[in-house]
Amino acid sequence: MIQTTKSSYERINYSIRPAKSIERKMLCESFRKLEEFAALETYRYIGFGSPFFSDFILVHRYLGITNMISIEKDADNKERFEFNKPFRCIQMEYGLSTEVLPELPWDYKSIVWLDYDGHVNLQVLEDLDTIFTNLMSGSIVVISVNVHYRPGQALNVMKKDLEDRMPNHLIDADLEGWNAAAAIRNIIKTQINDTIEIRNYPRANSNKFIFHQLYNFRYSDGARMLTFGGIFYELGEHGKFLKCGFDRLPYIRMGDEFYDIEVPSLTYKEIRDLDSQLPNELDKVKLPGVSNEDIIKYARNYRYFPTFSETEM
Repeated sequence: MIQTTKSSYERINYSIRPAKSIERKMLCESFRKLEEFAALETYRYIGFGSPFFSDFILVHRYLGITNMISIEKDADNKERFEFNKPFRCIQMEYGLSTEVLPELPWDYKSIVWLDYDGHVNLQVLEDLDTIFTNLMSGSIVVISVNVHYRPGQALNVMKKDLEDRMPNHLIDADLEGWNAAAAIRNIIKTQINDTIEIRNYPRANSNKFIFHQLYNFRYSDGARMLTFGGIFYELGEHGKFLKCGFDRLPYIRMGDEFYDIEVPSLTYKEIRDLDSQLPNELDKVKLPGVSNEDIIKYARNYRYFPTFSETEM
């Protein structure tokens, strides 16, 4: 029997992972705030669609963006991607992101969500360098990476993946369990800031670029995942950033603190009952047999909570 390594989309249906679904809706809601910089329909969206194109569907339907690029490394399955492409306005680019991103025109304000299924590595850092070397002011960049390592193996895996970009100060304890998310966030943030510093060198102070963190999600739909990102703009546009009001969204994180997306296991009937009680003060929300901890988890994210049901089309 010939064994082949399957792509992650062949093993996991990304459209029905509950924590990812919640995150996707939160991100899409926050993208609406960009109207202070430019009309949303003028933005370009770049991502990894996979055959499900879940984020592309949401971005197109709710934000009205028609300039969309999906990067797919699995060129051997081109026919499948083309068949599943939900909208004609999605431009398919086949190849590694390190090959595709440098060839794209960067004369659009962009929303970029590179949702990697693997660990942080040199490819991820190279993609960040390409993006922030070329990105237009008023753009948002989001990066998702796997921060799940086998016990005792994280340090060696990261040294192999990052080579000379591996921080010297890290020890095994820094990468145990969820600790890895904080360490990897710092690696990603350092790469972004280093690239921006080089780009800013010849620019006047008022025209210098900054990266302002907005997202610091942790969640697990099986593997522990980190989603980190923020907005990129010129200092002269800081007033536009303030008018966006990102800080009014409960899941925005501008510092070290993470927003944990935790999904309780509830029946459809329990969800309907909780919805009928929300929004409300949490000490007033009750449900027989369901712990207060699960009620709090649900109430925190109920507006974005996915409901999946079986149906025949």
